[in-house]
Amino acid sequence: MTEPRTWIITGAGRGLGLALTDAVLGSGDVVVALTRSGTMPREHTRLHTLRADVSSREACFRAVEDAIRLCGRVDVLVNNAGYGLVSAIEEVDETSARDIVDTDLLGPLWLTQAVLPHLRRSGGGDIVQISSVGGVGAMAFFGLYNAAKWGLEGFSEALAGEVAPFGIRVTIAEIGAMDTQWATGSMRFAAPDPAYDDAREATLGTATVPWPVEATATGGGTAPSDIAEHLLRHVDAGGGTPLRLVLGEDAHDQVATVMNARALEYEAQR
Repeated sequence: MTEPRTWIITGAGRGLGLALTDAVLGSGDVVVALTRSGTMPREHTRLHTLRADVSSREACFRAVEDAIRLCGRVDVLVNNAGYGLVSAIEEVDETSARDIVDTDLLGPLWLTQAVLPHLRRSGGGDIVQISSVGGVGAMAFFGLYNAAKWGLEGFSEALAGEVAPFGIRVTIAEIGAMDTQWATGSMRFAAPDPAYDDAREATLGTATVPWPVEATATGGGTAPSDIAEHLLRHVDAGGGTPLRLVLGEDAHDQVATVMNARALEYEAQR
């Protein structure tokens, strides 16, 4: 029998992270779940839960070492932890800007750095970066979230070329709308400037922020369990699969719209 793989999954306590944890455990593999609280709403003989603040480089390196100590190996890293920020560029303060970059961009960087020596020594493995269609295009009032995801995609594309000779595969998962509480529990809001109320309402459908929880508690879109199963199949498939994996009912159309508009803009300048 093939030895079970060990996955490190960040932000594993809810949403896609929890769905992916369930899928991986169901496949017979082992999960080291990283959460801020150090708790999980699941118990399983192949589930290990560690407390980790991914915005801390020290905590990321310690978590990977603890995972190796517990399981003896790491085969797959999934950088899923993150959140959104609703803010006009003028509205965002320094703390909010640094916090989202620390979590959504630098957290995956630190964990990637921490796991790479282990993957190189073992002769291969997978690093899965959870991005979104917001890593392809940008939307008014989500600029800092977009900036973090664009940065994630940028260093991950470079990383893919650097580590391919070691048998390490990098995947950037560009995910569309999911039926999770991302728009509420995983969303932060800058203090609104009334000067942007009209633009905010035209773009977001309301000038009120934070918006009411009951309005977006279920966001519609693809079930996280479906996304999780697709990610599991992708890792199972091994080499020859795309760097950018577009997932979700609306994701392909959103990516195509952005890329086509960009191509037309470039072409018009020839």
